[in-house]
Amino acid sequence: MDRRKFITKAASMAAITSTMGLSQRADALEDAMINELGNRFITEPNLLCHASNPNYSPGAAALKQGRIDGPQKEGLNLRGDDPRLPKMPKQPTLIDFFHYRFGKRSQHLLQSANLALENGLDETVIIACLLHDISNNALIKSDHGYWGAQLVAPYVTEEVSWAIKHHQALRFFADESVGYEYPESYLIMMGTDYKPEPYLQADYEYARKHKWYMTSRQITLNDLYAFNTKVHVKVEEFTDIIGRNFKQPKEGLGFDGSPTAHMWRTMIWPNNGL
Repeated sequence: MDRRKFITKAASMAAITSTMGLSQRADALEDAMINELGNRFITEPNLLCHASNPNYSPGAAALKQGRIDGPQKEGLNLRGDDPRLPKMPKQPTLIDFFHYRFGKRSQHLLQSANLALENGLDETVIIACLLHDISNNALIKSDHGYWGAQLVAPYVTEEVSWAIKHHQALRFFADESVGYEYPESYLIMMGTDYKPEPYLQADYEYARKHKWYMTSRQITLNDLYAFNTKVHVKVEEFTDIIGRNFKQPKEGLGFDGSPTAHMWRTMIWPNNGL
């Protein structure tokens, strides 16, 4: 996405989200930018962002937006397997989720991880960049850093999950010592007199003094606040890094009995809820 279009998107989002809190507005903007890369499949985050509407279903939203027609209109509210989605393997891996559930939305994660790789950072930072917005891709938009950290915690080191959790707060605070500036899009969307919510301020103050601060800060440094639609990175380029840094359960993600297995199953069957 070119700079002019990016600024226009931020300005338009500012009007749409004017009643939201700071973090909600930033999450909405980031989700809109991810969608600019192309939503290959119809999966949508389906828990907190629609919790106030008990009649919501991803299928109904897709139908309303004109993404479904013909015979596919039938059975949109059925629970269980969604016939519009590609079948997942019986023992799904992280790479399978990138292919069959995240689709082109995963380009944001892949481009961020690729930037970290090109910058010569270690694999802890690269895997953190690869996973930092994983919740926003297909599960929960609100507070995606906190939810994403919980989602991957059983399968990565504590440092990686900690970094993913705290990147959500750190993105709102500049750090001139490492060249991180507050994103221009946030200034356009929230204004120059923004004030992060107390919980973000508290987490920033805590993280700033933590031994893993720089790991989390590197996520913000290698995050992409303007998304390049002309670049395509394949998840297979990170196969070895994933193998060394992500503990893939032999039963398959969602079926291994971990504390977050039910969250992975929610992404397998988007109409199920938890």
